[in-house]
Amino acid sequence: MECHTEPAEEGPAATARPPLVRELLLVAGLFLLYKFGRLLANGHTAEAFHNAHEVWGWERALGLPGEGSVQSALLHGDTLVHLANVYYATVHFPATAAFLVWLYLRRPAHYVWARRVLAALTAAALLLHLAFPLAPPRMLEIAGLVDTGQVYGPTVYSAAPATDSMANQFAAMPSLHFGWALMVAIGLIAATRTRWRWLWLLHPLVTLVVIVGTANHYWLDAIVAGGLLAVALAVIQLPHRTTTTAPERTGDFVPVEEPVLVGAGR
Repeated sequence: MECHTEPAEEGPAATARPPLVRELLLVAGLFLLYKFGRLLANGHTAEAFHNAHEVWGWERALGLPGEGSVQSALLHGDTLVHLANVYYATVHFPATAAFLVWLYLRRPAHYVWARRVLAALTAAALLLHLAFPLAPPRMLEIAGLVDTGQVYGPTVYSAAPATDSMANQFAAMPSLHFGWALMVAIGLIAATRTRWRWLWLLHPLVTLVVIVGTANHYWLDAIVAGGLLAVALAVIQLPHRTTTTAPERTGDFVPVEEPVLVGAGR
């Protein structure tokens, strides 16, 4: 009977991790810069609603299913839609932070890669928020959707988007809720070896259902986020490890190769 265990990273390149204080300051600085950038993109109400009508039309032209079909499934019970609102409001940042902390402690090389990918994705999203303000489907009258956050709670947004100084409600495209969730799943699949690691894909799948069902995002918001993430992953390479297989029932000494890191320079 074979016993499969998750290999620990070995070698100086694998065990070295960036200084903790520097990383905390870097991540906090990136987060504050992103929040400030979103606030700069606030307003532009007329343009945001014009773009919303355009996106709605593009989705229908592409034959994408209506967001209302997902919301109808959530609205079968108050408990289900309330849980969806809680998931939207509370899982996004903590899950991503926990992902980075775990990688930093257990997979330093993967941590550097993941941090770079998330930073690139977030920067690209911020530029798109500035260039293409977009009202979410819950604000679009033609969509006929319920603002589940306001009706069932909890919500992270003000009922008056134009006066909401804490969040930019017109930054629907792309959906970083989905983009970050997908990166968390990809990162954990890449950094672990357990056969159950593919279940991490449930996180972006549930996130997709939640962001569409609560009418906070269009399908295209998630599609664009996935496209931006794909570009970031293509440019920022994953660290690779080489391993050797020990010969069975022999006493020969086989040297263990040092890990080879591709694109993991700091």
